[in-house]
Amino acid sequence: MKMMDKEQTFIESINKLKGTGVRITPQRKAVLEYLIETEEHPTADDIFKALSHEHKNMSVATVYNNLKLFKDTGLVTELTYGDSSSRFDFRTNPHYHIICTECGTITDFEYPALEEVEHLAGLLTGYEVNGHRLELYGRCPNCQK
Repeated sequence: MKMMDKEQTFIESINKLKGTGVRITPQRKAVLEYLIETEEHPTADDIFKALSHEHKNMSVATVYNNLKLFKDTGLVTELTYGDSSSRFDFRTNPHYHIICTECGTITDFEYPALEEVEHLAGLLTGYEVNGHRLELYGRCPNCQK
């Protein structure tokens, strides 16, 4: 995401939170900004470690509470891959993930044709399909070296 897009996304996200009556604290702004800036899919602990040196009064509970709030307002998606720690993705538009089996890196990719699979699955089964999840696993370029 370009810098101008990130700034606009930050402003829109703050306005969305304000619209729900949420108070905008420095810690909340920091967590939100971190999620917008990163290309990673961080855990709550990752976020805490990255921000706690600048925000001395931030706790892990503060990070978890903000992530729950962001999830409830639709700003982030919680990713659970069975490794006991949820990861968080600010990008909520339809996309998929490929996960490195060695280092755990998660990379986003898009493949719009999978929306057709939902439609076809609904036609073939009679289900009212309301979503799907696709995860691919392999070794990332760094781990192949």
